[in-house]
Amino acid sequence: MSSVRTRGSWLLAVPLFLAVGCSGPAPPENHPDPDDVIKAATQRLTDHCLSRQGFVPPRPGQSPTPEQQQKVSAALFGAGPAQLSVDLPTGYVVRAHTDGCLAAAQQRLYGDQPGWFRASAIVNNLKPEADHNHQSLAEVRARHPAEIADFDRLRAHALSQATALLSNSTTTGEPSP
Repeated sequence: MSSVRTRGSWLLAVPLFLAVGCSGPAPPENHPDPDDVIKAATQRLTDHCLSRQGFVPPRPGQSPTPEQQQKVSAALFGAGPAQLSVDLPTGYVVRAHTDGCLAAAQQRLYGDQPGWFRASAIVNNLKPEADHNHQSLAEVRARHPAEIADFDRLRAHALSQATALLSNSTTTGEPSP
């Protein structure tokens, strides 16, 4: 009886092993890189913002006059003193504007431009912080769980917003109601 039960169990397990072994990992689907999706949406939003202000969005190979370039830069990146600032543990200070087309695009995609600025500045500088403090990246990451969680949450929000924006060909970059 024991050998029949063992043989029967083994026979039932063979199709399971075959099914699992044959299925293997699913082939990668043709999904665009999340960073590319967010960059494309940011480009669309900033281009529309600049166009609404009467500027031609800058493109590689174009040679605007220095005066035009200065005006477009101010419209794109903001003007005057930066409104946001983060002091990094390496001693550097990172600053950004809350005005300008880029800030508006970040607000639209991330839902919290100041929060995104802070989280991304810190998370994007974890490796330099580790090098500066002569620590492992894991040790530095362990000191920044809130910033890493904010970064991941805001990036996921931006990806969702960017995907929706790019899938709607009529979207002009206006803030959603």
